[in-house]
Amino acid sequence: GTAALIWNEIIREKVTNFFMNQSKEQRILNFVLQNAVRGDPYSVVDTIDKYCSQKEWAMNVGDEKGKILDKIVEEANPSVALELGTYCGYSAVRISRLLKAGARLLTVEFNPEFAAVAKQMIEFAGVQDKVKLLEGPSEEIIPQLKKKYEVDTLDFVFLDHWKDRYTPDTKLLQECNLLRKGTILLADNVIFPGAPDFLNYVRKSPHFQCTNYPSHLEYMQVEDAMEKAVFLG
Repeated sequence: GTAALIWNEIIREKVTNFFMNQSKEQRILNFVLQNAVRGDPYSVVDTIDKYCSQKEWAMNVGDEKGKILDKIVEEANPSVALELGTYCGYSAVRISRLLKAGARLLTVEFNPEFAAVAKQMIEFAGVQDKVKLLEGPSEEIIPQLKKKYEVDTLDFVFLDHWKDRYTPDTKLLQECNLLRKGTILLADNVIFPGAPDFLNYVRKSPHFQCTNYPSHLEYMQVEDAMEKAVFLG
């Protein structure tokens, strides 16, 4: 069922990439540049959702889980937020549109092609003053946050990168003293593709208080969930 659906999407994407000589991520960006309103992050988010629900599936957080993300960003009301896994810039735009004046989002992307697309997406949405895109592996960037990027502590962290990095990066955030009492971590895709070791770690740790938000995989009727873990110090 699910695996076949996603496999079909991958095959279709590869064929399209070959004939169009561009990546799916570039197609998403082009669709936004042609159809969204420049400088309007809400329009950019809606346009990406439209493309990914009607034309090609993509691993953005999507609209259903996006509403959960919005709610938790509003609850955290962060001055400094961190996102691990920028991809096309969808959630960076989604988060930044809710940030108060003077707040900033640092978003980390390992893949240079995704980073190039995200940079244009962020600029087109008009949120480049609030968002700083950091290119490279999360395990190298996290230890640099305090000195190089002048982060004292983080108020909100969105984990949406490689699922096997969720646990080591959470531990790294703790080791680097980047979390304070009340810092909210939100992890996407904890059911599909799944992050069982992360759930096991935060749920058993006395340092976190967890809440699960059942939902569906972006743009599909496949069960998924987000996990909120509040750092207790």
